[in-house]
Amino acid sequence: MHRVGSAGNTAGSTRPRKEKRFTYVLNDADSKKHCAGINCLAYLNGSAFSTSDYLFSGSRDGTLKRWELNNGDASFSATFESHVDWVNDAIIVGERLVSCSSDTTLKVWNCFSEGACTRTLRQHSDYVICLAAAEKNSNIVASGGLGGEVFIWDIDAALAPVAKSVDAKEDEVPNGNSGPALTTLYNVNSSSNIASSNGQTHGYSPITAKGHKDSVYALAMNDTGTLLVSGGTEKVVRVWDPRTGSKKMKLRGHTDNIRTLLLDSTGRYCLSGSSDSMIRLWDLGQQRCVHSYAVHTDSVWALATTPSFGHVYSGGRDQSVNLSTRESVLLCTNEYPILQLSLQDDTIWVATTDSSVYGWPAEGRTPQKVFEKGGSFLAGNLSFSRARASLEGSAPVPVYKESSIVIPGVPAIIQHEIMNNRRHVLTKDTAGSVKLWEITRGAVIEDFGKVSFEDKKKELFEMVSIPAWFTMDARLGCLSVHLDTPQCFSAEIYAVDLNVSGAQEDLKINLAQETLRGLLVHWSKRKQKSNSHGLSNGDSSSGKDVLSKDSPRSRSEVDDGTENHATHVLPSFEFSTVSPPSIITEGSSGGPWRKRITDLDGTEGDLPWWCVDCVTHNRYPKENTKCGFYLHPAEGSPAPNITQGKLSAPRILRIHKVANYVVEKLVLDKPLDGGSDSTFAMGLSSGQSQPSALDSSSRIGLKLWQKLKPCVEILCNNQVLSQEMSLATVRTYIWKKPEDLILHYRVVQSR
Repeated sequence: MHRVGSAGNTAGSTRPRKEKRFTYVLNDADSKKHCAGINCLAYLNGSAFSTSDYLFSGSRDGTLKRWELNNGDASFSATFESHVDWVNDAIIVGERLVSCSSDTTLKVWNCFSEGACTRTLRQHSDYVICLAAAEKNSNIVASGGLGGEVFIWDIDAALAPVAKSVDAKEDEVPNGNSGPALTTLYNVNSSSNIASSNGQTHGYSPITAKGHKDSVYALAMNDTGTLLVSGGTEKVVRVWDPRTGSKKMKLRGHTDNIRTLLLDSTGRYCLSGSSDSMIRLWDLGQQRCVHSYAVHTDSVWALATTPSFGHVYSGGRDQSVNLSTRESVLLCTNEYPILQLSLQDDTIWVATTDSSVYGWPAEGRTPQKVFEKGGSFLAGNLSFSRARASLEGSAPVPVYKESSIVIPGVPAIIQHEIMNNRRHVLTKDTAGSVKLWEITRGAVIEDFGKVSFEDKKKELFEMVSIPAWFTMDARLGCLSVHLDTPQCFSAEIYAVDLNVSGAQEDLKINLAQETLRGLLVHWSKRKQKSNSHGLSNGDSSSGKDVLSKDSPRSRSEVDDGTENHATHVLPSFEFSTVSPPSIITEGSSGGPWRKRITDLDGTEGDLPWWCVDCVTHNRYPKENTKCGFYLHPAEGSPAPNITQGKLSAPRILRIHKVANYVVEKLVLDKPLDGGSDSTFAMGLSSGQSQPSALDSSSRIGLKLWQKLKPCVEILCNNQVLSQEMSLATVRTYIWKKPEDLILHYRVVQSR
């Protein structure tokens, strides 16, 4: 298993973190579809619960989705969103859905809910990879993962409310759950802290099956929950008594990682699939392998059987699905490696590294019909080399050329580039489409189609310099934008550049502040509605004082007060409510949670304090947004030296403002500040004295070049600068030195 940093999981991270990170995940326009590979499938026969059957899919995009199956068609039913990393496995336990994730948690859901998580179980120290359940004992679930840990859970006991103690209260971790059904649990111990991240338990601890020294990739349990098998990187099948966690036996035979396991209903026979490309059938009573299936040319990652355990469907890295008994037939081939299989009557559902789910004909009720179509080959005890030669030599033809049903997904983003303006991101997906996103409102602003990513990146290059105020990844198949304080508040932009109506020329906007306001506007409005007193301390006046005193720009002219300020969103920062982004952050004891911005109800008490302070009180750390520089006459220019010492101005100040400063100094012959680190005041207001306002009498005694309004050029490294360049851009692309920036000016004409 390849380890990659999680969007929300910080276990093992070496990044220094003083404050909670705030992440928002941008969803595609069609949020009903997965946008990354499908890791797992779970089929629910609805005959006992409803009139429809359902298929659940868990994805690398961090969500699960429920699909209603009717008359050979699958329609979207619900999204289950709370995990903050890949969903690796999911199983049906009665009317409950249990999922596990690379965020180190298990989550329990009601299968028929609208996506509300009823509890989060924390015990694993690393990615949770696999689950197993006892079909006839709907309480028992086993989980395994990369930490070499195997836990056996009694779900009813794990979900039972426990009395809240002072210590327990401190460890509570709201997990982003929604829905009224959670209220009671939350009040008692909804923190999902069956066991907190430090290993301390609160009322319930699962049984531990100790023995694995390395990662666990596969689990299986018999119907009654009296037998559990596990496998992983140790290449052996371990057999356990899940009631006690005690070891029963080890089965050796595979020569590589064990990736998938199945037990028959009685617990006598076990099927195992391995990265050695072999499938082995074990008789647990005899404690030996009784048959080997050499039907794949690469790793076997998925197995499914008919209820009688008489036929086995297998899939894996070689992109093929085989149906085997003593002989085998190539059922179908897929474009992508196969990760999991789920048999539903005459359909075999196939999960792959693609974001779509595929249903193939399987003849699950009478699988022998498939063999009657021809093309079968011996699936005997062949060595790997003989099996490969046999398969490659015969080139078996798949029985079915096309899937019978496809649940389409959205192509996953596989490449991205942050543009220099730090608001736009160029992406490329698995379909080859190149798109331009505006991350400050989470929207695609241009779809270029299937073009060269590198060529488009060069075409869109802008010579601008904005501080890196966020980081980003596409691990979930979509864009995850990470904000960390204080560095996220380092980027400013002029309001006029965002076409803000009625904005003053020099009004500056902090990109992180406005983005947070756009993301949390629903939270702010609902919080205000539920809290008529405004600020948590009930002192609204203090918020207004801070607003006018500490803000880098006064919003009092735009907003009447703190509450309006918190819910006022500029058009360039309005996020979609049709496919809203999700936010990810950490709970009070380190447990991450995820929630769509439109589902925030104002009661989320563990949003990062610095986000709340920024949105509610207009307070945020003031990063250094100044640029120091020297301003001298150009060599050979008759213009006098108008400054002494170093000047300071906002990094985003445009060169035409510097030129205006020089013009005013020359025309008005203003005295020098004389300080070694003078404050560069020009450009902060466009209403300062203009040379054109001088009458003729005021020009008496002025030199000729002072009587006319000069036209000034600003230079750096002997290069004439564009009037629209900012100081930061000049420093980055023209000056290119660590020393303080040096600019020169010269008068080119007067008018």
